[in-house]
Amino acid sequence: MTSNVYPPALSAAQIEQFIEDGFIRIDEAFPRDLAEEGRAIMWRDIPFDADNPRTWSQPVVRLAGYGGGPFEKAVNTPVLHSAFDQLVGKGRWEPRTGLGSFPVRFPHPDDPGDAGWHVDLSFPGGDSDPNEQRDFSAWRVNITSRGRALLMLFLFSDVGEEDAPTRIRIGSHKDVARLLAPAGEAGMAHLRLEHVGEDRPLALAMGQAGTVYLCHPFLIHAAQKHRGKEPRFMGQPGLAPSEPLRLEREDGVYSPVEMAIRQALQSI
Repeated sequence: MTSNVYPPALSAAQIEQFIEDGFIRIDEAFPRDLAEEGRAIMWRDIPFDADNPRTWSQPVVRLAGYGGGPFEKAVNTPVLHSAFDQLVGKGRWEPRTGLGSFPVRFPHPDDPGDAGWHVDLSFPGGDSDPNEQRDFSAWRVNITSRGRALLMLFLFSDVGEEDAPTRIRIGSHKDVARLLAPAGEAGMAHLRLEHVGEDRPLALAMGQAGTVYLCHPFLIHAAQKHRGKEPRFMGQPGLAPSEPLRLEREDGVYSPVEMAIRQALQSI
C-alpha cells in the first residue's frame, strides 16, 4: 500500500503542533469494529472473566505479540500511512504487520508498578546479552533515535480521564533531545526522567476506540492507575525507520521528527 493516492492526513497546523508539542491525535484512525474484534481476541488470553469484575485481580496484564487480522489492518489504514509519510518522510519508514504487545489495565486499588516517567528505548547497547533479544536492561536511545521513528498509541477501547490514559509531558521531546545530544550516536541507557520536563503541561491520551496518538520518539510519558470501570486496551508500538534519521541533510528536506530535534538543539 502506498499513500500517493490519498490526500494528506495532517494539516500544516497539525504538523507544526507535532513539532512543538511532540504528538498529534488522529480520531477515527482505524475503524471501531477492528478495535472490537481485537479486544475479543485479547480477552481469550486474559485469565479473567470479561463479564465479572470480581475476577480482575491485577492492575495490569501484559499481552505480547499481536499481528495479522484486525491488528495489521488497524496500523495500515490510508490515513495512518499518509500521516507516517508526513511525519517521517515517504520511503523512510518500515511497514508493520501488527501492533505487538498490549498492557491491558484494569480498575484495581493496587499501584500498577510501572507508572514512572520514561521514553521508550530503541536499540541494544554493546553490553546487552547477545543470546537474549528481550534483554532490555542495557537498551539505549540516541540523538538520532536509532530504531524508532515514532511512538504510537492505539486505543482499542474508549479511554476517558478515569480509564488510565497515558500521561504526556507536552513538549518534553525537546528536553530529551538536549539531554541526549552530548552522548552522540552511542546514546544513553537508564535515563532518569522523573524530573525532566516536570514543569511542562500535561496531556492525557484519551479518546474513542479507533483513536491513535502519533508521538515523537523522545516524548516523555507515563502510565497511571486505572480509576474507571472498564479495562483499557491500548497498543503502543514503535514505527521503525527504513533509513537512519539525519540531523544534517544536504538537500534540507527534513521530516517533522528531525525538525523537532534540530529546533531543540538550536535553542541550547
